[in-house]
Amino acid sequence: MTEICKKLYKDLEEKHRRAREGLGRGLTLTEKTLYSHMKPEDIKPYTRRESNVDLYPDRVAMQDATAQMAILQFMSSGVQSVLVPTTVHCDHLILAHKGVEDDLPISKITNKEVFDFLSSSAKKYGMGFWNPGAGIIHQVVLENYAFPGGLLIGTDSHTPNGGGLGMLAIGVGGADAVDVMVGLPFGLKWPGIIGIKLTGKLSGWASSKDVILRVMKELTVKGGTGSVVEYFGDGADSISCTGKATICNMGAEHGATTSTFPFDSRMSDYLRTTDRSDIAALAEEYAGYLRADDEVYAYPEKYYDTIIEINLSELEPLVCGPHTPDKVRSISDFHDEVDREDYPDNIKFALIGSCTNSSYEDMGRAAAVAKDAVAKGLKLAIPLLVTPGSNLIEDTIKRDGQMKALTDAGATVLANACGPCIGQWKRTDIKKGERNTIITSYNRNFRARNDGNAETLSFIGSPEIVTALAFSGHLSFNPLKDKLKTPSGQDVTLAEPYAEELPSAGFAGHSKGYVPPPEDRSGVEVVINPESERLQALTPFAPWDGNDYVDIPLLLKASGKCTTDHISPAGHWLKYRGHLDRISDNTFSGAVNAFDGSAGTGKNLFTGESGVRFSDIARDYKKRNVSWVVVGDENYGEGSSREHAAMSPRYLGAVTVIVRSFARIHETNLKKQGILPMTFANPSDYEKFCEDDKISITGLDKLAPGRNINVTIKHNNGTEDEIETMHTMSEQQIEWFRAGSALNKIARDLRT
Repeated sequence: MTEICKKLYKDLEEKHRRAREGLGRGLTLTEKTLYSHMKPEDIKPYTRRESNVDLYPDRVAMQDATAQMAILQFMSSGVQSVLVPTTVHCDHLILAHKGVEDDLPISKITNKEVFDFLSSSAKKYGMGFWNPGAGIIHQVVLENYAFPGGLLIGTDSHTPNGGGLGMLAIGVGGADAVDVMVGLPFGLKWPGIIGIKLTGKLSGWASSKDVILRVMKELTVKGGTGSVVEYFGDGADSISCTGKATICNMGAEHGATTSTFPFDSRMSDYLRTTDRSDIAALAEEYAGYLRADDEVYAYPEKYYDTIIEINLSELEPLVCGPHTPDKVRSISDFHDEVDREDYPDNIKFALIGSCTNSSYEDMGRAAAVAKDAVAKGLKLAIPLLVTPGSNLIEDTIKRDGQMKALTDAGATVLANACGPCIGQWKRTDIKKGERNTIITSYNRNFRARNDGNAETLSFIGSPEIVTALAFSGHLSFNPLKDKLKTPSGQDVTLAEPYAEELPSAGFAGHSKGYVPPPEDRSGVEVVINPESERLQALTPFAPWDGNDYVDIPLLLKASGKCTTDHISPAGHWLKYRGHLDRISDNTFSGAVNAFDGSAGTGKNLFTGESGVRFSDIARDYKKRNVSWVVVGDENYGEGSSREHAAMSPRYLGAVTVIVRSFARIHETNLKKQGILPMTFANPSDYEKFCEDDKISITGLDKLAPGRNINVTIKHNNGTEDEIETMHTMSEQQIEWFRAGSALNKIARDLRT
């Protein structure tokens, strides 16, 4: 790591000088980091949200669910060793049910085939490997690999967590990771830059979670799309390094490319406490290069596309949900809303931790609430599930007593993994379809995401607020002013929580669970059983045949929110992430059919049968050698970076997706897999599509950057509509389409 930093930092002065000369002005932190990861000859002015650029990241990180397909694609490239430092983290495929002592061993047995594949692949191709239970990818990256001014890409949408240490850490699909792993640049559209000025200082019950919830209220689930969110101001310096990471992590929910903070002493403290004093010293030496130029902070309106100001001193704890992370209100206002909206007031479960809020400080503040409550004679009113973020956190809070405070209160400790946050929760207390409430400190709360039940109302708050509500059991409880009754009948108020942001005795458990790649990899074999239901070698997608698409059917017109959870759900489907054919059975299983309001089913235009699973219709069309189209609404593909939401439709015959707007990662994933992602020139044209339409997409031989694409809609009554669509593909991305996928082009170029 130190050598990577030295190599990057020694060129900062020259690259920043070139950029300033080209732009004729000072640089934001985002611009400094982007320019420092470009070839010198490519440093010039770029147009925000328009120019496509090539970047050279310092690292790649992959979690086990996405790593399977990424590694399968890497193997297809023919390259024998990763050319950029890469790690694999086993955190998604671990069950959450009874607790870590039972769940982790069972998960290791259940997923042995996949874990063995990932472990052997890591050894074979020179990647670092973190064993199951070692920790959640983003927490482990922050503890070991993140550093100020760095550029990291990760195959998970919450990779921006690394922004807590001043990185640009960007979530991508597996195909983007493969580009970098084989030594090619990472392509990115030059982002817009949103500036968020923080003043004042957090106090009382308010925490970093409330900062990002406030930002979510301002930006909504798509307001950050196409931009980097850059925090600054005295208030930013007052937030701990891991608090900054929480803010950047959940920034994925407003659609931003990533979020970041300028380097400060809090980052130095964190680096030193995580045994990286050498990197802290280097960062301090180059500190001026790891913050925006002074003129940016003096006149921010000249440098940022949008500026949002938040006074931390006035911030009250916030709660968001249900079903979307941008429905945000203060906990004081929430009380009346619970009654008004008829939300089930009796909470079934409270859950804290996840990649967003599992730091030493988070666990400490939650433990402080629990310790205070128990000391006052209170007991948990509902189950409280706790997920430490890593071995480092788990071992340290065991040593320092926070774990005991939580378990003494009755909490159940889960494995150091994603668990309920991504649907790996084996929940047995309710029936499917039962309306109920849970409260978590997670980052995402789409329908059915946590437990597979679409009628679970999932609300999000800080770990300390969630813990307080666990002692009340009521969604309407406000710990800032409401009292709780002890078994003896006494009314008590919970004390404001406080915890140290870093352990004074340092962290325990450094590198526990890490397996470095062997120096001699000649004897390592990667075996894929051809009969496996978990893993399947990839067959390249067919290249474009040079013809227009004429009179092809509409498989799906999606109504409303259509996230990657709707397109390719996780939960029990996670076990098939390495088997493209098998996981394609879940395609669009959560998507809402605009014609009848059903979820996951539509009409087969050849048989005339309705109520058929979209995946079954697509498979029937594929047998008939018929391609098909998807139409969607706003922010299509919001949520996870999972490229299966692009690969499965491509595998089953999708050729284009036409929407009002895309989420960034999903649009790129579609391009990578050879699907045309198009947006309506006139958003109201969405309304023109009918269930029995035949669609023609013409002029594809003239496909070029900036050139619109004509679409003809033939209706069943004999009438037609001509509409115009737009795309954002570069020349290189058009080549991916022609080749059949980006991987096809990579493999072809490497052979020549």
